[in-house]
Amino acid sequence: MPIDRRHLLAGAAATGAFAAAARATDSRASPMLTGKSILITGASSGFGRATAEHCARLGAKVFATMRNVPRPEAEELRKLARDEKLDLTVLELDVLDEDMVNRAVAEAERQAGGGLDVLVNNAGIGITGPVEVQDMEATRLAFDTNVFGYHRLARAVLPGMRARKSGLIFAISSQLGRVIAPFAGHYSATKFAVEAMFEQLAYEVAPHGIEVSIIEPGGYPTKVWVNRNRYSAELKARTNERHAAGYPGVVARMGSEDGSGRTADVMDIPRAIAEIAAMPAGSRPLRRPVSGGSIPQTEINEVSKKAQLAMLGRSPMAEWVRGVLD
Repeated sequence: MPIDRRHLLAGAAATGAFAAAARATDSRASPMLTGKSILITGASSGFGRATAEHCARLGAKVFATMRNVPRPEAEELRKLARDEKLDLTVLELDVLDEDMVNRAVAEAERQAGGGLDVLVNNAGIGITGPVEVQDMEATRLAFDTNVFGYHRLARAVLPGMRARKSGLIFAISSQLGRVIAPFAGHYSATKFAVEAMFEQLAYEVAPHGIEVSIIEPGGYPTKVWVNRNRYSAELKARTNERHAAGYPGVVARMGSEDGSGRTADVMDIPRAIAEIAAMPAGSRPLRRPVSGGSIPQTEINEVSKKAQLAMLGRSPMAEWVRGVLD
């Protein structure tokens, strides 16, 4: 078997990993993420909020970012940090604003004393309805948040990670980044873009000791549907009848989705993120499906892996590609 970057890094970290595993059985051991600096976007609610709390309780130095600060959610997190003596800092960050992204990352790096260990790209939105009904305002907002926002954050943290020759970038995707549901607006299109961009990034940053993990959640009972209803209702209100006429039933329901019936445990996602972040460098998976129910993308992920290896497995990039995928 050829020795690639992933196997080398995993081997180099083996001694520390075994020691950490041994300590994990001791109730007096340090939490599994102690010493790691983690920046999370979209931490006001949902996966982002849960991940910020979970990682901080596991010993990480957490930078929980959200837009429109001051806001009640920011004060709740700050109070939680004080009450539980967590190393958790709230920073204002709107993923649509590149200057604000760069300032927040620079401040987090200043407080962390250098490049960040982990970025969790999580902030995102959904706008439902037929593709024909999605006007350019809705289309731009969906891609600017879900795709360009992730890109802005990755570009902001990578120089610091490259300087340290280590780092981990998470991209919160979706099952709908691999399979498609009709009438979900451009949500699938944005998540397909996230899947492609961050798999490509994984190959490109492998020589710098940086890893990428794409999390693919199924449906969970977060508040994302509340904002989705607002965006979808606004789109419906400005939709031209000549576009809406082809889908009367679907358009009538836009903005009235009830996401409260979902019962999957939201903590599945923070647990997966923490588990992967605690793995030895070189052993982390490129993709991790997470679901309270079915995981329809599993076969697609396997076929995609085989196709990538068949296309690039003997190319000059083979070492990087195999290191990421194997």
